[in-house]
Amino acid sequence: MERLGTGIGWRPEIADAVERMPGIDWVEAVSENVCPGHLPDSLQRLRARGVTVVPHGVSLGLGGADRPDAGRLAALAERAEALGSPLVTEHIAFVRAGGPLTASPLLEAGHLLPVPRTRDALDVLCENVRIAQDALPVPLAVENIAALISWPGEEMTEGQFLYELADRTGVRLLIDVANLHTNHVNRGEDPAKALAELPLEAIAYVHVAGGFERDGVWHDSHAHPVPQPVLDILTDLASRVAPPGVLLERDENFPEPAELEGELTAIRLAVEKGAAVRAEAATPTGHDTMATPSAATDAARQRLGLAQTALLSALVAGTPVPEGFDRVRLGVQARALAGKRADVVAKVAPELPQILGEAYRPGFLAYAHGHPMTGGYRRDALDFAAHLLLDGHLAEGAVRRELRAWWLERSGPVPRSQRPAVRAARAARRVLLHR
Repeated sequence: MERLGTGIGWRPEIADAVERMPGIDWVEAVSENVCPGHLPDSLQRLRARGVTVVPHGVSLGLGGADRPDAGRLAALAERAEALGSPLVTEHIAFVRAGGPLTASPLLEAGHLLPVPRTRDALDVLCENVRIAQDALPVPLAVENIAALISWPGEEMTEGQFLYELADRTGVRLLIDVANLHTNHVNRGEDPAKALAELPLEAIAYVHVAGGFERDGVWHDSHAHPVPQPVLDILTDLASRVAPPGVLLERDENFPEPAELEGELTAIRLAVEKGAAVRAEAATPTGHDTMATPSAATDAARQRLGLAQTALLSALVAGTPVPEGFDRVRLGVQARALAGKRADVVAKVAPELPQILGEAYRPGFLAYAHGHPMTGGYRRDALDFAAHLLLDGHLAEGAVRRELRAWWLERSGPVPRSQRPAVRAARAARRVLLHR
């Protein structure tokens, strides 16, 4: 595996600072935020300097019951080629459920949700990973995720599940030590045990990130400094194996560059501390990472699909909580999903909070409670605006007129014409309709 070194998540908000940071060997960019035909100037400059860029996908849903979408796989492959990347990464998660497989409406989570650690889920995940591997021009690595909730009736630990996945498919692993800490706090799982069960030779690289604890629940925010317990897990990992790369993730609430550089220094020290206690010669585990798996059956996909649809529907549509789940913890997860949904919609459609002011967030959260997302965040923004215009709660006035103009501008198949004659005709129609 290629040695990557120390890196940081590239984000537009810190692009200039990343370019100036000393000791940055590589960066990771969210795949869905990169357009292959119009690469940001900052990424192009980094590549010209020899800095490796890895695309990190967030929407493929490899842990879902359906087979991976060919269009999403093609987009991920296109970005890997445009960036000249040595590998691509995604998550062991599901992000949507329902649809033809379960004869139910398609639901979007807008977030990464955990798959059950069962044989059915493992069979489906292995087949989905192989489909992705065949479609991608470079190796694939998959990441363990943070979770607020636990599935009832799980049959394997996280370490066992990841070991089986790597053993059956040969896929590389992106180990997020912050997510191991999250699962320790939220689900009582021992990170040291998880590391001991992992096929360490399959590690492609490591993620490190910050979060915060509230009411006994750890939130993997990527908006706070890296805490010491996460660094300790990184040291434990580095005492077992030399990670090919370690990367700091930060997605919002960006501090001054000096603070980010300080976190990178702490990460390097944690790795060095682990290396100091690692045995000079590691004993190979000897397991075959290309063992032939049994095929995932259509019946397993359907069982998994029904279970994931029931959970996602409870989280985003208010349907009854499936048997065996913690209702309180599901409530925390549901509120977190709605809050993230409101935040992302505000980013992709910043005009909405500008038009609605302080009424935006409570209005959106009320809307989200009974209106699941079915078509991505841009569609969600349009549906929210349409809901406000149609439900009768938005009184006539400047806000309603501005919101209606915004919706009309974006809801059609093509942008509304700005030619003077067409604009005059629209204005005349509005006058006639108000008579």
